[in-house]
Amino acid sequence: MVRYGKEHKAETRRRIIETAGRRFKQDGIDGSGVSTLMKDAGLTNGAFYAHFESKDALVATAIADQLTAQAESVVARAAPGRAGIEQIVRGYLSPQHRDSFGDGCPNAALLDEIGRCTDTTRQAYTDGVLVLIDGIASRMAPEAPSSARVKALSLLGLLAGTLQLSRALTDRQLAEELLEQGVANALALLEAGQRV
Repeated sequence: MVRYGKEHKAETRRRIIETAGRRFKQDGIDGSGVSTLMKDAGLTNGAFYAHFESKDALVATAIADQLTAQAESVVARAAPGRAGIEQIVRGYLSPQHRDSFGDGCPNAALLDEIGRCTDTTRQAYTDGVLVLIDGIASRMAPEAPSSARVKALSLLGLLAGTLQLSRALTDRQLAEELLEQGVANALALLEAGQRV
């Protein structure tokens, strides 16, 4: 029997988490069985339990990882201040993002299922969302980010709900108009309370 080092095991675990995150967003948590997740990672079912005690443990880890990646790749790389928020909004409510389930936002893809997950998964989600909205809030109110935390969470809800609804519509023109209106609504939310 071949023994692999800790580095190989960590790389394999990372591959499982990343491929599971994409699969969950594409097919849903309930629609993604362990055998499919392991096949995506290029591994056998038996290898799963060397890395995770259960599917629920993988779900919690993958959701936290997806939110961290979103915070690092979208929010942290956005321009500073108001321009960055608008950049995030326009990218989030774009047709490209709408049509990219596996590479898109875990909020829009999984919120309905996360609400029915274990407390551990919901806590991992909450922790990840707090990192995400703290990044958004720091652009909304650089001098006092905590004062914009609830507004940032509201913005995230508006974005995720708009994207979910746009994905569900079969009328492409209506779906495009919804995204455009969502951008206008999000920018109006940002302006609310800033007028003197």
